[in-house]
Amino acid sequence: MASDAGRPRTGPAKPSPWHAPTSGTTLTAGALMVFGGAMAVFEGIAALASDDLFVVTRHYVFEFSLTGWGWVHLILGIALVFAGCAVFTGALWARFFGVAVAGLAAIANFLWVPYYPWWALTLVAVNLFVVWALCAGMHKEAEPAANA
Repeated sequence: MASDAGRPRTGPAKPSPWHAPTSGTTLTAGALMVFGGAMAVFEGIAALASDDLFVVTRHYVFEFSLTGWGWVHLILGIALVFAGCAVFTGALWARFFGVAVAGLAAIANFLWVPYYPWWALTLVAVNLFVVWALCAGMHKEAEPAANA
């Protein structure tokens, strides 16, 4: 063990040009962001249209008007779609923006549970997976392509 301390540690001679933006988890996160964002946009439009689809709760701590929730979901949905498309480009700022927006969307859907429970819990799970996938892929590199 003591003999290992004096040896120089060598890394790869040439770093791989393929990084995490092309990994499977990052592409899956981008696709789920676009999907979840589109669903949030539709949810926001339905709430703004005062659709009878949603349950009206009484004595809920986070009780806002259905129109207010509609605007929240519409804005977060548009931001999620934008961030999901930006993640496909591989930009680092897109990952940070995606984590922030998906986190906010998860919180908004958690607060939305009394109005539309099953769909809200599904979108919470999707958004939490997106946060995990974007954070886990930041330090991983995809497998380098085989040299022919």
